[in-house]
Formats: sequence, C-alpha cells, structure tokens
Amino acid sequence: MLRRIALLIAIVLLVVLAVIFTALNQQRFAVDLAMVRFEVSSGLALLIAFSAGFLGGALWRSNWIARLLAERGRLREALRLAEARQPRSEDPPEAG
Repeated sequence: MLRRIALLIAIVLLVVLAVIFTALNQQRFAVDLAMVRFEVSSGLALLIAFSAGFLGGALWRSNWIARLLAERGRLREALRLAEARQPRSEDPPEAG
C-alpha cells in the first residue's frame, strides 16, 4: 500500500514539474517533419522528446523482462523434470 502511495506521489510530482517546466519555457520554434510543419514551445518539445524516450526504453525493458520470465519458466520445467528422475530419499533402497 505504501509503495502505491509513493508511486502516486512521484507521478503527481513529475506532472507538476512538467507543467511548471512547460510554462517557464515559452520560446516557440518551427518543427518540420517531412510534409508537416508546425510551431511548438521549447518546453513542450522537450517533454515530448523525454516522454518518447521513456516509452521506448520501457518497451525495450519489457521485452527483456519477458525473455527473462520465459527463461525462468524453462529452467523451472527442467528442474521439475530433473527432480522427477531422481529417486526420493524416503523411498527404500532396492534389494539386490
């Protein structure tokens, strides 16, 4: 519960800082993207660039985590199969 509250506070703080940053950086410049040309404030442009980088990094990281989870599943399955092959210690030894 405390982690969620801390995360919520951090997100609200980041949003407030982003709004203040955008409000304080009102210089405008033209952006030309292939066929589209528009004007944007420097604060907003930096926030968009930061957000795009953050989302790209999060997507890359989620792919990495998915591969780790798949590997963990394979290792657990291999461990389960190896344990099934081992004789249990409570089983009596075979007479021979």
